[in-house]
Amino acid sequence: MTYCVGLKLNSGLVFMSDTRTNAGVDNISKFRKMYTWQVPGERSIVLMTAGNLATTQTTIGLLDERSKVPAKRQPSLLQVPTMFQAAQLVGRTLREVIAEQSGGEMQASADFSGTMILGGQIAGGEPTMFMIYPEGNFIEVSSDTPFQQIGEMKYGRPILVRAYEPEMNFAQAVKLLLVSFDSTIKANVSVAPPLDVVTYPSDSFTFEGRFRIEENDPQYQAISNGWGAALRSAFASLPDVNLEGYLDSDA
Repeated sequence: MTYCVGLKLNSGLVFMSDTRTNAGVDNISKFRKMYTWQVPGERSIVLMTAGNLATTQTTIGLLDERSKVPAKRQPSLLQVPTMFQAAQLVGRTLREVIAEQSGGEMQASADFSGTMILGGQIAGGEPTMFMIYPEGNFIEVSSDTPFQQIGEMKYGRPILVRAYEPEMNFAQAVKLLLVSFDSTIKANVSVAPPLDVVTYPSDSFTFEGRFRIEENDPQYQAISNGWGAALRSAFASLPDVNLEGYLDSDA
């Protein structure tokens, strides 16, 4: 399992992914799930993956290989003119890989499935982000859905829904994502640090930050411990439930 989140702000985009992969409780390893392509001053693209590791790695390998000599391997992520067409290219490639690995039967490909988050900006367009499904189709972020999640998303979603604000700066957004990831890590052993992070300021066509947060990172530990203490404090401050009021009712 995995957990990846892409967040759209007024000031740009933020991406975070974990690095745990496992094939059982006794076979746990780390594997990068975030990949970047860049042409300085012209495009910056981020892709995060979840699902069958062979499927996602083959898809990344094909996209990367085609970008090495783009003039001879059209189309490529370094040539498509818009992020929408980049999403189409990734979706097509993912669908082809799944079909090939499952013997051409998309309906029988559950074990070979994968989902992806594609985000970034190409000159002439706005920063944006897409969730790409195994069938190759996709949805784009909007003001109503300003973030995308793939993998083990249910534990970390509530904090995103409640605390996200488009005016956040990158430091606040990374803090929000760390809380979301910490909630997921505490609830599901299949998600774990290190956490890979990329921040992209709008119209910069360069990644402002690209770094990894380890489990023992002091800032991560401060946020994890502080969030736990804050939750316990908030819970203690809530009024107790008057059970007698329910017991005395006719319900």
